Amino acid sequence: MQCRIFASGFRATFFAAGVAAAALIPLWVAVWAFGVSLEIRWPPTMWHAHEMLFGFVAAAIAGFLLTAVPSWTGRRGFAGAPLIALLTLWLCARLLIATSAWWPTPLVATVDLSFLPALAILIAPALLRNRNRNTPLLLVLLTLTLCNGLFHWALSKQDPVTATRVLTVAIDIVLILVTVIGGRILPAFTSSGLRQGNGTFVRLHSWRGVDAAAIAAMVGIAILDVVSPEGAGAGVLALAGALIQLVRLLQWRTTQTLRHPIIWVLHLAYAWLPLGLALKGAALLWGFAFSAFWLHALTVGTLATMILGVMSRAALGHTGRPLIVAPLTATAYGLLLLAGLVRVFAVAFSTIDYAKLILLSALLWTAAFALYLYVYAPVLWSPRIDGKPG
Repeated sequence: MQCRIFASGFRATFFAAGVAAAALIPLWVAVWAFGVSLEIRWPPTMWHAHEMLFGFVAAAIAGFLLTAVPSWTGRRGFAGAPLIALLTLWLCARLLIATSAWWPTPLVATVDLSFLPALAILIAPALLRNRNRNTPLLLVLLTLTLCNGLFHWALSKQDPVTATRVLTVAIDIVLILVTVIGGRILPAFTSSGLRQGNGTFVRLHSWRGVDAAAIAAMVGIAILDVVSPEGAGAGVLALAGALIQLVRLLQWRTTQTLRHPIIWVLHLAYAWLPLGLALKGAALLWGFAFSAFWLHALTVGTLATMILGVMSRAALGHTGRPLIVAPLTATAYGLLLLAGLVRVFAVAFSTIDYAKLILLSALLWTAAFALYLYVYAPVLWSPRIDGKPG
């Protein structure tokens, strides 16, 4: 069977994201729990946080944009040599960072910082020629690159505090992206998935101003995480953002999606967003023990679950397959939900040893993405079933 991994933008990038998710967490556990040594100059926690964001999440963002931009602009999709070059750059960055003790620091930083600008260069002509409303996403990629550059600089100066703050802001930026794009795809996919008996779409009510307020709140949260990340203002705004995001989610008929895993997984991912923001506000304002791991609610809960949901849906739709996930995929969704719940809440509400809880959460996460690869690697590597190109 002909290999089609570089026939369309989502194929190689979603495969790379799945491999990164399935490999990076077990490797991190080996370092954290069992003392395995990596040939890196960075503190292991910094390596873990960076690679989950600029390795796993960045690959997923690339896959989404390389698939969405042709749809937004009506231009031909991305395939062949440009994709091979982009994925080679991504892979080289991962390998150089994992062996950074062997290489000059400027080389490691340069290769790693090249991936998102290369992605921007690839998609920019189509967006700019069409004056597409999504053109500001190029600024998102460049802002993430700036954060990555500041992270490398901070570690070169042995300043892990600044490096950690920069990573938090980068996560905020990705959450803004989730707020904008998720606010479009969730109601659209829900409306199309919940068809009425006569085949017409279900119309979702939208309250005026909620979308703009949600985006504004997330931008404000990112700004405060730059200037006053631990202040009371950041806590208050996080709580306000949680309320706005919850109101936004309530518009989208979540309870009616429970028979459709391919839809409810996106609702589940978005539900983690107000929950994570509420936990952040509680942690900053009152220091509650149960809210200590709010950041993992936003990363494992919102980002990873949204990525898994979008990757599994896009891989089906863009290879000509019905938009119905296999039972193993729905199982992967459930495993990832459990991984998030254990990582965020188990320490506060369980007497089990902390290290064992981390291992359990890592096992659940790894199983979820291993199932994704088991189901979707053949899909991503094989031709479309309808015989169309891509």
